[in-house]
Amino acid sequence: MCRHIAYLGPPARLGEVLVRPEHGLLRQSWAPRHQRYGTVNADGFGVGWYAAGDPVPGRYRRAGPLWADPSFADLARVVRTTALLAAVRDATAPGADAEAPAAPFAAGPWLFSHNGALRDWPDSVAPLAASLPALDLLALEARNDSAFVWALVLRRLRSGDDLGEALAAAVAALVAATPESRLNLLLTDGAAIAATAWGDTLWYLADPGRSAVAVASEPYDDDPRWTAVPDRSLVLATRTTVLVIPFKEPPR
Repeated sequence: MCRHIAYLGPPARLGEVLVRPEHGLLRQSWAPRHQRYGTVNADGFGVGWYAAGDPVPGRYRRAGPLWADPSFADLARVVRTTALLAAVRDATAPGADAEAPAAPFAAGPWLFSHNGALRDWPDSVAPLAASLPALDLLALEARNDSAFVWALVLRRLRSGDDLGEALAAAVAALVAATPESRLNLLLTDGAAIAATAWGDTLWYLADPGRSAVAVASEPYDDDPRWTAVPDRSLVLATRTTVLVIPFKEPPR
């Protein structure tokens, strides 16, 4: 239902990661090669990136398709970064929240995206919602399942969990509440990436020699070093290392 990507590495223009590759996120917005659910990602998009010396990322999000935004083309041409997270969206259900449901979601140093859907949303997660402080629910950026998943992850991050622990805990809680959900999650703080493969495709491309790594829903080119992540796995990546950890059944 969506495609997303996170990148860490040498300074690169947004367009070098998202637009220039033959099968980059721009092309994935209308012609993804590995998407299992949906065919066109035209219900919004967003990119978040980190500037030198500033731990809080900037964001650019819109409600329409990536290919129809000339302002983004200008942004992608000139903005350089060593870390980004971007996504294109295929909405699970219609809504009226404009760009708010489009990833990446953000708080402090973190950027987050959810590729998937919560089964029987919102009824299936009512007990989980009741466990969150009222202020967390009132602060939801949008009235969709991805914003709720982000609230669960953010709660764990603010309690001191690292990136991988926060994603694993959220997946465990959500699978217990709604087992047939799809939970491909992507999270970065600009220094590391954590991701989960749960119900849709996930790949990574590691280039330790350049101190670069990309974790994405699908490869943006035909580089043979792209590696598919097994379903029900947690990925922890830095610029020089990638660790893939299988979830137990159910994850704990």
